[in-house]
Amino acid sequence: MPGTWLLGERGAETDRYEDTGTDGDQRPRAVLLGLRGDATAEHDPLDELERLAETDDVAVVDRLVQNRDRPDPATYLGSGKVTELADLVRSHDAGIVIADGELSPAQLRNLEDRVGARVVDRTALILDIFAQHARSSEGKAQVELAQLAYQLPRLRGQGAAMSRVGGGRVAGGAGMGVRGPGEMRLESERRHLRRRMTTLRNQLVQTARRRQRTRARRRRNRVPSVAITGYTNAGKSALLNRLTGADALVQDALFATLDPTVRRATTAEGDGYTLTDTVGFVRHLPHQLVDAFRSTLEEVADTDLILHVVDASAPDAMDQVTAVRGVLWEIGARDRPELLVLNKTDIAPPEWLAALQRAYPSAVPVSALTGEGIDDLRRAISPALALSE
Repeated sequence: MPGTWLLGERGAETDRYEDTGTDGDQRPRAVLLGLRGDATAEHDPLDELERLAETDDVAVVDRLVQNRDRPDPATYLGSGKVTELADLVRSHDAGIVIADGELSPAQLRNLEDRVGARVVDRTALILDIFAQHARSSEGKAQVELAQLAYQLPRLRGQGAAMSRVGGGRVAGGAGMGVRGPGEMRLESERRHLRRRMTTLRNQLVQTARRRQRTRARRRRNRVPSVAITGYTNAGKSALLNRLTGADALVQDALFATLDPTVRRATTAEGDGYTLTDTVGFVRHLPHQLVDAFRSTLEEVADTDLILHVVDASAPDAMDQVTAVRGVLWEIGARDRPELLVLNKTDIAPPEWLAALQRAYPSAVPVSALTGEGIDDLRRAISPALALSE
């Protein structure tokens, strides 16, 4: 079932999102919605959102795309499309609407009022997936911090009972702007969230310091470090296993790896280095997650070499490269040496692989599944590490 944070926070309301469909599917049913600024775009903007929903165990029953350059400030979609969306929700008996973007509290509230279903944006969906996949105490703390950072500005939108404020001079001599029970509850909730966020930040600072000491020891011992990064589900963990003989979790799922995995590997010449598998990136990665996972992402920013793994079988592989490099820029890793690895060559269409090799002539084609090209990759790592010294 979907994570409790996304669908389990509203008490009895949650039950109607888990009705059994006519086909016996027990999963919550969702309608996707998105905006497309370029009507001639080659890729459907909601394909990735559907994969994210499926990763969160949500059944997508329909999708709605509107061609417009910017969201409506009140309802994200235009008024006519909102009516069409409400009709889709009713016809499919859907309990959730998932928007391919981060919605403001007002947009969430207005859409829910108009369509009669829970509205979830892309950011909340990704946070929910991260919450399900976090295993270590650090990973759980990072995800919780990101969730609270997302939730804090949206408290006012969680019902009229939390936004009532007394006003004016009333009988009995009460002063101006008397606070009602709604505002007191709202302020109490905000204080609680801020205190919890402070606790989590302090906890993560201590973890980051321990990681920094570990990296410092490696540098003193002159052990080079290599970080595997890339778009989610590009095959990073499979490549780690292939290069090191490790048994890191490998799943055909988005964000299967959240906690860094560090293993020892050797170059073709037999020189040792550490190889770290890190969290995968995605387009429009929520800034709350980037902030919360900053100490983990420093493993990439402080490495000697970045192995940027690309899914060569993805139709939008070049867009994925751009998205990953954008995140690397954001976390301060733009100056790190990078070696592109074109993975999944065993299933990539030859013409796609050829186009990628023309675009990135220094990239190394491999298949982490079959082992094809792995020896070439080992030989390419040595000079790349030498250049980083």
